Amino acid sequence: MKAGFVAAGLLAALLGACVERKPATVAFSVEEAAFIKKTGTTTITGHAFRTKPSGVVVNAAGQLVRLVPATAFARERFRNFYGSRKYVAHRDYPREDATDPAYGDYTRTTKAEANGRFVFDKVAPGDYFITTQVIWGDEDAFSREGGSVYDSVTVTGKETEPVHVILSGY
Repeated sequence: MKAGFVAAGLLAALLGACVERKPATVAFSVEEAAFIKKTGTTTITGHAFRTKPSGVVVNAAGQLVRLVPATAFARERFRNFYGSRKYVAHRDYPREDATDPAYGDYTRTTKAEANGRFVFDKVAPGDYFITTQVIWGDEDAFSREGGSVYDSVTVTGKETEPVHVILSGY
């Protein structure tokens, strides 16, 4: 009987952790995001990783890295997802929501190398969010560790060196 109460308590805690994503109050604007489709001259390089409590560094090896124009729509989504942090634990991800398909069409993606490094070439001037996941643990496990990280960057178009970004959640 005691095991049943423990299992029920665990299930309730897990269901409580599945947060609903707040509905958007700002509409996605293709015009506001259009600058991402332009060819620029700036290169953004970066390293995505998390440090475990033990001090071991885990790289975002093979993870999709997204370059997102920092439109009003994206700012609201990032604020609703991350709050005031730059990291959200995997266990705290909200359920997926339906979003305007154009939002995905107006992002760029690349994959992080085994060492967690990534590059975006020919980036046009504008404000951007860069985001990826750093997750570890058995893929079949009930709960994985790590989560989603992001940072923001401004490209002026006058850069003579690559803009470097660290995605660690700190």
